Amino acid sequence: MSPAVRLIRSDQLAPAPYAYAATAPSGSRVIQLAGACPLHSDGTIAAVGDVAGQARKCLTNLEIALAAAGAELTDVLSTRVLVATTDRAELVAAWDVVAAHFGTHDVPSTLVGVAVLGYPDQLVEIEAVAAVAG
Repeated sequence: MSPAVRLIRSDQLAPAPYAYAATAPSGSRVIQLAGACPLHSDGTIAAVGDVAGQARKCLTNLEIALAAAGAELTDVLSTRVLVATTDRAELVAAWDVVAAHFGTHDVPSTLVGVAVLGYPDQLVEIEAVAAVAG
């Protein structure tokens, strides 16, 4: 885990597959990332019709953006996973990919079903905030 990010849990809250809060010490550099979309480098949508495939592409793109900012996945403080669906099974499919990708760095996260996302055929978008020391 990043020395800047501390995940916080509470036994007074229901068990969850993520931490309930995360902190970064004073003096950390906070990185606000745009929503990672399931776009190939040529701007086309990846994995049309496939929530899990789009989630994987979003995470790949998220890691590229993190690296460009001098950070990595373990520097992430929180995520918001947006899925264009009203079907809980599709929400779970996206979440399962995100949870597996983050592994033990189970940051505070919000999973939201939305009506529509910005690109035609886009089903998933993943927002994140990260922090690195100094």
